[in-house]
Amino acid sequence: MKLNDIRDNPGARKKPICVGRGIGCGKGKTCGRGVKGQKARTGVSIRGFEGGQMPLHRRMPKRGFNNIFASDHSEINLGRLQTAIDDGRIDAKKPITSQSLIEAGLASRARDGVRLIGKGEIKAKVQLTVAGASKSAIEAVEKAGGSVTIVAKKAPKEKAA
Repeated sequence: MKLNDIRDNPGARKKPICVGRGIGCGKGKTCGRGVKGQKARTGVSIRGFEGGQMPLHRRMPKRGFNNIFASDHSEINLGRLQTAIDDGRIDAKKPITSQSLIEAGLASRARDGVRLIGKGEIKAKVQLTVAGASKSAIEAVEKAGGSVTIVAKKAPKEKAA
């Protein structure tokens, strides 16, 4: 093999279509865009436009509302917590915080904190510090001899008038 023998694979380089060069090229005059109108022009996007009729997304009724003050917790079941303790990912003798739960892989991120849910059972005696917990989760942890401390979220600062 020599340098002058090297070639691209067949079909690796494709010539762009030449448009607007008369009817002989096959893509002359309207260049494949059809005839007239907004879509024939360049730089036009008309997604959701229905020719002046009220668009579907505006015909649909608005439902409910989005509470901007709602807290978004990462939820962890007691059963998953016990599994992590059994696997040795979490040390039950040390206090367990939301940061240690994230490091153990039980929660992907803290968001507004970690909330404990009472699904499953816990046998280990643990000290938990979380942003929230259900009644059944608190009862189950205290029954096993542990304790749950709920940390209040910081209130948003009011603007000075």
